[in-house]
Amino acid sequence: PRLVADELDHLLHDIEMPLSQVLLRMEQRGVRLDVPFLEELGRDWRAKLESLVADIHEMAGGEFNLNSPKQLQEILFTRLGLKPRKKTSTGYSTDVSVLTALAEDHPLPAKLLDYRQLAKLLSTYVESLPRLVHPETGCVHTSYNQAVAATGRLSSTDPNLQNIPIRTELGRRIREAFVPRQAGWSLMAADYSQVELRLMAHFSGDDALCRAFAEGEDIHARTAAIVNGVELSEVSGEMRRAAKAINFGILYGMGARALAQQIGVSSKEAQGFIDEYFARLPSVRTFIDSTIEKAREEGEVRTILGRRRRLPELQSSDPRQKAFGERIAVNTPIQGSAADLIKVAMIRLDARLERE
Repeated sequence: PRLVADELDHLLHDIEMPLSQVLLRMEQRGVRLDVPFLEELGRDWRAKLESLVADIHEMAGGEFNLNSPKQLQEILFTRLGLKPRKKTSTGYSTDVSVLTALAEDHPLPAKLLDYRQLAKLLSTYVESLPRLVHPETGCVHTSYNQAVAATGRLSSTDPNLQNIPIRTELGRRIREAFVPRQAGWSLMAADYSQVELRLMAHFSGDDALCRAFAEGEDIHARTAAIVNGVELSEVSGEMRRAAKAINFGILYGMGARALAQQIGVSSKEAQGFIDEYFARLPSVRTFIDSTIEKAREEGEVRTILGRRRRLPELQSSDPRQKAFGERIAVNTPIQGSAADLIKVAMIRLDARLERE
């Protein structure tokens, strides 16, 4: 009765229940892993790690424990005299953002970043994935969770197959280990291009954004042209990279400070980009403001297929909680609707595979 009252019964019967059958078959089928390839990669990367450690010790003027924040602080800020960036309860921070900033002044922090990235990929994937291969099937069988993420997105555990890295050369090597289960077979990828930005165009009805998608333009390049006031042909790679961060930043309610950090400009410049974006795409601003306003009145937001997310944070007296609620109010209809569409596509694709 509550599902009917909340107008959620169709979501259960038409989407989530049929999808549970698709996910069941996906989990049972699993994905084949090329274990010998990963073992070879592991040997190669362990040798690389040893070489990185030797380089780091040489630069530091002696051996120390790379995984000890205390020893690392001593090396960076006392022995090498680098300028600390952030204070923590146990001294000065040596996190990724700090090391990235320090890398401009000295080669050691850059080597440390390489070491951390390689060590993490090695332990999280290269060494642990083969242990999860089922002895009878030779495949890895993840669990897909339908009712964990508040936006309605699927998540994956033991192992999480949804965050196998792709952005770096090292991450792409790990992806090579996922192979078809038979010789002569291929893996096919099916996805929507820029689905969240398309949904923003759909919900906001913004002319420039809708036109860019309708004409098949590179949406990040189009944004770069809009924000920088140049022709599409004059957009540089750097401009496009910044515009991509702006496009997604707007979806996730990112402020000028966070954007500035991401694209490496001052907060003032980042604010200028955001202002210019909204000046040229006014319907996006209207959509964001009206979505937050409506969420405040109704205490919830809905996705394109009617999935609800309640937002008590919007009534909070804590400004941080309130700001979090506002970001979620804008982000959930976009992310949640993208999840809805992917689920519909999975059900239809599964039916076609059965049929054809």
